[in-house]
Amino acid sequence: MSKPFYVKYEVPKEIVDAAYEALTIASKSGVVRKGTNEATKAVERSQAKLVVIAEDVDPPEVVAHLPFLCDERKIPYVFVPSKEQLGKSIGIDVPCAAACILKEGEAAGLIKEIVTRIDQVKRGSQ
Repeated sequence: MSKPFYVKYEVPKEIVDAAYEALTIASKSGVVRKGTNEATKAVERSQAKLVVIAEDVDPPEVVAHLPFLCDERKIPYVFVPSKEQLGKSIGIDVPCAAACILKEGEAAGLIKEIVTRIDQVKRGSQ
């Protein structure tokens, strides 16, 4: 299956795994917002440290605005393949289209590493 139109770059598996892990850690020790609406608000207020967007969202228009908004506000974002796994990693039993980290908690170092790697991937794909 091809990637949805809003996915601007291919994310290596190790970054995807790190993003899930960062969400899990931050949801226990920091502050995480769940869902597209909450993520959008956090980005608009420039509060988000990292936005995680699922690729398997249907219809794709639900999250298609997030990459553009993040670019506008210079907030890092990463794509993950599964909304089910995204939901599990933040401790909820339902799929989640998008989530964002507001306070890193113990995941600060991991988030910094993810952001650095994402910048390298983006530069390589342009």
